[in-house]
Amino acid sequence: MDICACGVQEKLSETSALLSSLHREAPVVRLNTCIRYSKVPEPTFSSTGGTMPAPGVRREKARGANPAASESLARRLILQASQEPRAGRSWRRRRCASSPGRGGPAADAITPAPANMEGGDGGVAVAGQGVLSSGAAAATVRELLQDGCYSDFLNEDFDVKTYTSQSIHQAVIAEQLAKLAQGISQLDKELHLQVVARHEDLLAQATGIESLEGVLQMMQTRIGALQGAVDRMKAKIVEPYNKIVARTAQLARLQVACDLLRRIVRILYLTKRLQGQLQGGSREITKAAQSLNELDYLSQGIDLSGIEVIENDLLFIARARLEVENQAKRLLEQGVETQNPTQVGTALQVFHNLGTLKETITSVVDGYCASLEEHINSALDIKVLTQPSQSAVRGGPGRSTMPTPGNTAAFRASLWTNMEKLVDHICTVCGQVQHLQKILAKKRDPVSHIWFIEEVVKDGQSEILYTFWNSVTQALSSQFRMATDSSMFLKQAFEGEYPKLLRLYNDLWKRLQQYSQNIQGKLNAGGTADVCVDLQHIGDDAQDIFIAKKPNYDPEKALKDSLQPYEAAYLSKSLSRLFDPINLVFPPGGRNPPSADELEGIIKTIASELNVAAVDADLTIAVSKNVAKTIQLYGVKSEQLLSTQGDASQVIGPLTEGQRRNVAVVNSLYKLHQSVTKVVSSQSSFPPAAEQTIISALKTIHVLMGSAVHPLLTSVGDAIEAIIITMHQEDFSGSLSSSGKPDVPCSLYMKELQGFIARVMSDYFNHFECLDFVFDNTEAIAQRAIELFIRNASLIRLLGEGGKVRLAADFAQMELAVSPFCRRVSDLGKSYRMLRSFRPLIFQKNEHVATSPALGDVIPFSIIIQFLFTRAPPELKSPFQRAEWSHARFSQWLDDHPSEKDRLLLIRGALEAYVQSVRSREGKEFAPVYPIMVQLLQKAMSALHE
Repeated sequence: MDICACGVQEKLSETSALLSSLHREAPVVRLNTCIRYSKVPEPTFSSTGGTMPAPGVRREKARGANPAASESLARRLILQASQEPRAGRSWRRRRCASSPGRGGPAADAITPAPANMEGGDGGVAVAGQGVLSSGAAAATVRELLQDGCYSDFLNEDFDVKTYTSQSIHQAVIAEQLAKLAQGISQLDKELHLQVVARHEDLLAQATGIESLEGVLQMMQTRIGALQGAVDRMKAKIVEPYNKIVARTAQLARLQVACDLLRRIVRILYLTKRLQGQLQGGSREITKAAQSLNELDYLSQGIDLSGIEVIENDLLFIARARLEVENQAKRLLEQGVETQNPTQVGTALQVFHNLGTLKETITSVVDGYCASLEEHINSALDIKVLTQPSQSAVRGGPGRSTMPTPGNTAAFRASLWTNMEKLVDHICTVCGQVQHLQKILAKKRDPVSHIWFIEEVVKDGQSEILYTFWNSVTQALSSQFRMATDSSMFLKQAFEGEYPKLLRLYNDLWKRLQQYSQNIQGKLNAGGTADVCVDLQHIGDDAQDIFIAKKPNYDPEKALKDSLQPYEAAYLSKSLSRLFDPINLVFPPGGRNPPSADELEGIIKTIASELNVAAVDADLTIAVSKNVAKTIQLYGVKSEQLLSTQGDASQVIGPLTEGQRRNVAVVNSLYKLHQSVTKVVSSQSSFPPAAEQTIISALKTIHVLMGSAVHPLLTSVGDAIEAIIITMHQEDFSGSLSSSGKPDVPCSLYMKELQGFIARVMSDYFNHFECLDFVFDNTEAIAQRAIELFIRNASLIRLLGEGGKVRLAADFAQMELAVSPFCRRVSDLGKSYRMLRSFRPLIFQKNEHVATSPALGDVIPFSIIIQFLFTRAPPELKSPFQRAEWSHARFSQWLDDHPSEKDRLLLIRGALEAYVQSVRSREGKEFAPVYPIMVQLLQKAMSALHE
């Protein structure tokens, strides 16, 4: 079975190989007769419709693939075509003999069957047996190729071995062999027909190939000649080029060797000079550094290793550089610690000559920062702080990091001792960095004249003092936060005694500022005598952040920002301490204000908080805000005790319980006001902002005191007005007695007024301890009383001579009546002057009244004109009479219209009504006082418009 399968496989392989050959050679070709005219033939189409290359090209490909087979096949096909019957050849000769362009379409071409062409109408119908047989064979081949069994052979990626393997597995070998044999036979017939039909064109193609071979041979000969010429030119150019390359390499090596020799000679010279400079000690150290810098320059960019003549010198240079650097570092450390500008300047010059100034300064500052951070950690180490308690008490876990209750004082004492040492260390280190920066700012290189500070801060970097201070503040903030987060005792100590911690910070800042000024003074005093340090007097105070602050950076604020969490906690506790005594003295449901002792306790608490906060202005301002809140809380609590019922404003009987409580509340508020004012005034260097904050809070206390007495003051004022209104019930029309004196010294209403004012002062106002506050309020009542008295006195009509005398006496008694309400009656100002100026006008004539000097400035025009109404006949009614108002209502109207213009307009209306009444009754003349009144009215209106 295996032998049969192998035989079948061999047969299929042979058949497949033959089909593959046919697949390559079988496509029908369209040959153009234009090849006879040396034209490149057009591409043709295969039997499957694909485009095929030109015959010559295809022949070249076939020759390249298998020349012998292609040639043998072509000769065989041509010989067979030559034996074809003459009739067919004569038809083809006639076909080919026809000239192009003389007749039918496509007369110069031999085309395949219409089914094998693009466009069936492009060919020509040909008669004859050969053509018919060719068309039948083409149709047969087309049908064959459309069969699925042969479709695989048309694929571009057809593989014989794969096809054979698939056929064996399908087990239909016999059937497939038969089909393949039939297909091979049909293809052979088609090939034979195609060759017979086109044998002349094939011969022409063969002739064209021979001509092309001749042309190619000629081209190859010429190309060979050109290649020979190129080789001769190359031989002439290569030798000079190689010589130039060799000479250039030699020159470059010579230059390198010369440069190396120069370097070696210079190194040997500088090494000897360096040996002598090192023997000179610190006096020649700057020159030694300069020599080392030049030696480093000579060693840059070249490898000097392996040169025996300078090997020992290179080792000496490395040791010398290390020795100079160490000596300069020691000199810098000593100079900074002892504040010696000469040593510091020398060391900086050495590092500048070595080219490591910036790196060295950065390293020194970083070292200071690291050292400072270690000191902060040590000062806040809870284990170190509780070490005394550990020696006395040893116990269970946790005792090593927590002080016992009895040792809290010792713990805090140790803490503040460490804090003081830490502040001293910070001050020392900051002083060293300040000194270093000032030397950098005043020192410059004598050769390049470049300031050392410019070398350090170039490329936009910050100054070393700013960088160091920023690191210090950040270290304080981070280390304090970590320490207090890990230990509640540290947190409580810093929060409870924050002013003490802040005082240490303020002392540190003051010491740094003073230290900066001292350094500046020393440098200015000794800079010109220093031969090693070129100290130039430049304005470097702007570079010292402890003297001149930067616009966008406040170093003092940056230092205090590390204490911000503890300040907030301290202010919160401070506010609680201020509120606690107030909440104690004002218990819920209480009805009495604090006693004197309780109020004194509150004042002491306020004074204590302000005194403790006096260590810092900002802290004082913050605590002052807490004090202001405390004062406001006291006022709110006191306001809740005030009585606002009707008995709080009565002035008929003795003090009621509500009035007594109001008096006590006012006295308490007054004591608080006076005591806090005294505490603020006793503070030394008290910030104005803090003082203003407390004063603003005290103003609310003063306003609350006024609100407490306002009901009483209103009742007193209303009672006084009611008493004064009763003067219109008196009879002032009487004549003067025979003795020329009034029967009584004053009117009854005046006696009542004097008695009421005296009783009010004794029964009510004398209980207030704040006399200044009382007088400030009662003086307003006195002024109001005088104004009411003059207003009502100017409205009295039917005023006889005896009435004038009694009214004048009432004026005199009015001064005595209001005197209890003020310190001095003369303090009442304009009201008092109006009272004294109006009294003489009672006895003066109308003309004299109109020309009185007090008119306008002291006594308003409206009062004088109203007074002249009383001297007019009854027909000339006063404004309130014309409106049919009572005296009380007219007084209320005047209060509601304080504008002098409104009052004058009302008077003008009364005068115009009088004029109308005279004209209506056809009177002959006006009252004598009328022209004077009109004159005064016009004068008053003119004064208003000015």
